[in-house]
Amino acid sequence: MTETEIKAPETDPTRIDWPSKQAAAAIPFQVVAGRPVRPGPSTGRTGQGELKHWGERQAADAVVLATCAGTRYLLMIQRGDGHGWALPGGCLDPEETPWEATVRELAEETGLVLTRGDEGVIWTLFPARLVPDPRGTDEAWMVTWPGLADLGEVDLPEVVGADDAVWAAWVRADDVTDLVDDLATTYGGALFSAHVDMIADILKEI
Repeated sequence: MTETEIKAPETDPTRIDWPSKQAAAAIPFQVVAGRPVRPGPSTGRTGQGELKHWGERQAADAVVLATCAGTRYLLMIQRGDGHGWALPGGCLDPEETPWEATVRELAEETGLVLTRGDEGVIWTLFPARLVPDPRGTDEAWMVTWPGLADLGEVDLPEVVGADDAVWAAWVRADDVTDLVDDLATTYGGALFSAHVDMIADILKEI
């Protein structure tokens, strides 16, 4: 999406070139009577919602794991929009790949600079997935590419919240229940609802 589209989003979805957007979609979706249809359970809401766009918008999220003194940690950020703690991430820029967006957003929001060539870091790009973003509707939704970087056994790197993040921290993450508990007891925070299932699935897989 261009800067102009972000500043002045199209108000009428029937004027959008849907065939080109469907061709570029990470997850196939239908268009009915000129309006996009979310490829998942209904939210009960229509229009652009808080996302301020129509149809799919792609993002990338950095899933950065590290083990320190036998405990596994996940790098999290506190969002600046009041939606809780989430993975570092954000929307893909035009012509940007999911990998490029993952690395860029990680550095912008936490100060942690990683590249896919870093020795000792195991990278995995998971398939794109529809996320239950509470800001979305049946006609505007987010799809994200989770990019995993496993640092292995290390001293936890220093991180700092920046850009869209007000805080960055390493949170215990043996499983998603452990993560939720540590966020509540250590940081007085809650996990961003759109990331609960995604994080739970990834932590089970690795």
